[in-house]
Amino acid sequence: MSFTDRLRSIQLQKRSLLCVGLDVDPAKLPQSLKAESDGIIKFITAIIEATSDLVCAYKPNLAFFEAMGSTGWETLYRTMSLMPKDVLSIGDGKRGDIGNTGERYAAALFDDLKFDAVTVSPYMGRDSVEPFLTRPDKGVFLLALTSNPGSKDFQRKRVGKTPLFEFVIRTARTWDTSGALGYVIGATHPRELKKVRSLVPNAPLLIPGVGSQAGDIEAVVRYGCSREGDLAVINASRSILYASSGDDFAKAARMEALRLRDAMEKAKSLVKR
Repeated sequence: MSFTDRLRSIQLQKRSLLCVGLDVDPAKLPQSLKAESDGIIKFITAIIEATSDLVCAYKPNLAFFEAMGSTGWETLYRTMSLMPKDVLSIGDGKRGDIGNTGERYAAALFDDLKFDAVTVSPYMGRDSVEPFLTRPDKGVFLLALTSNPGSKDFQRKRVGKTPLFEFVIRTARTWDTSGALGYVIGATHPRELKKVRSLVPNAPLLIPGVGSQAGDIEAVVRYGCSREGDLAVINASRSILYASSGDDFAKAARMEALRLRDAMEKAKSLVKR
């Protein structure tokens, strides 16, 4: 089954567009877990157990694991072993390098860590992205228009009359022969999100920026989903992970995930397609 077909199936089955970003900061753990040597994996385990029926994907942010050195890598492997079968895993490492280096990145993320999808930077061009596109069952989310304020520094600059992010999408879609390529578009850019969906009507879109970054859920669902009301993977991280700083963190995370999931489903019901 292709990555896109699997995503569609999971989103239909789970009735969810929600992705939880696992940006786990040791400094933000509940006090009761900070003193424990395995406090981070206990935190991640509790978050997954509390939310797995509400989400279509989890997105471990590799930087948060890499920053912990060898302990972080061990924690990442253990996190991957916790992934439910009916939820996709997205390795958020924003990789992208030429030729054989790109191949090694792809092997590490897909073959060793077993991610279902990854985020990739297009800055170095086609040959830096192609190593990730050789597996139709694996997804690739290409950075296009990100949710951070600095996205304006380059991504909105014009190539002729076309914004760079749009030029990236128009160019990159010609590289995709297997239907595995999707794009990262920030929830804080609803007008541009509408344009992107018109350019790639059947591509998965990874959409960060709801929750703590206050992206408009109704607008994101309206403009980010396909005509069938799917293929938008809407990510929230901090607002779910740190919904509470106390021992009730897992319960609070579930409540926030449920709120966001239901808000997305309600927005879908309001959109005429």
